Amino acid sequence: MPEAIILGSGTSTGVPIIGKSYPAEYLANPKNHRLRSSLLLRGDKGDVLVDAGPDARQQLLGAQVSSIECVLVTHTHADHIMGMDDLRAFCLGTKEPVRVIASEEHQKDIRRVFAYAFGDFPPGIFVPRFSLEEPPDTLHAAGMDIKIFWVDHGPMKVMGIRVNDFAYLTDVNGIPDDVRPLLEGLDHLILDAVRHKPHPNHFCLSEALVEAEKIAAETTWLTHLSDDYDHDVDEPDLPPCVRFAYDGLKLTI
Repeated sequence: MPEAIILGSGTSTGVPIIGKSYPAEYLANPKNHRLRSSLLLRGDKGDVLVDAGPDARQQLLGAQVSSIECVLVTHTHADHIMGMDDLRAFCLGTKEPVRVIASEEHQKDIRRVFAYAFGDFPPGIFVPRFSLEEPPDTLHAAGMDIKIFWVDHGPMKVMGIRVNDFAYLTDVNGIPDDVRPLLEGLDHLILDAVRHKPHPNHFCLSEALVEAEKIAAETTWLTHLSDDYDHDVDEPDLPPCVRFAYDGLKLTI
């Protein structure tokens, strides 16, 4: 059976934040240590990576990922793409570019940020190589049918995905009406809930809980979490069908 593995459940800073002090009790729970948001879809015929942020190398080593069929880029904010250089390891193994599925607008950002990945170099210098592809409505990869749709992240459109009865919505503060039918009948929903107070580009906790009730997945897992949240203190106050995601969470999908 396919699996979804949360490689990172944290917001753009990661948690804990550099230079900030935390109570010993907070740090004692490993679920309060959050790498930047990323997801691995482990299918019957391979692996698909969703986003490659600054922690990608650590995440991929931890999940023992030796190859990927492709990478889905939800959007090109730094915490979701700044580990793409580490994907050169896959190029070394296959001698082929990594397939990167991204919108036309996000492809422009990738070409700008990683211009060297598309340039010419003399023998002996190896850089990552990316084969950029437009997202289809349904991507057939690693033995899975991955439905792709678009949600709002402030002024930006961000990729959402559904595989079987699992959906992943990171970095979102608005779900268009035409997307809602794609979120019906879910066993597991991964949903952005960056912090307690409102944010202009993300659902805050109260907004995420409203959306969780509307979508009515069997379980909603909140992700892209800041250090506002302490698993030990805050999770008991969540509704019964809502939980905090954490790094290493594995879900059968």
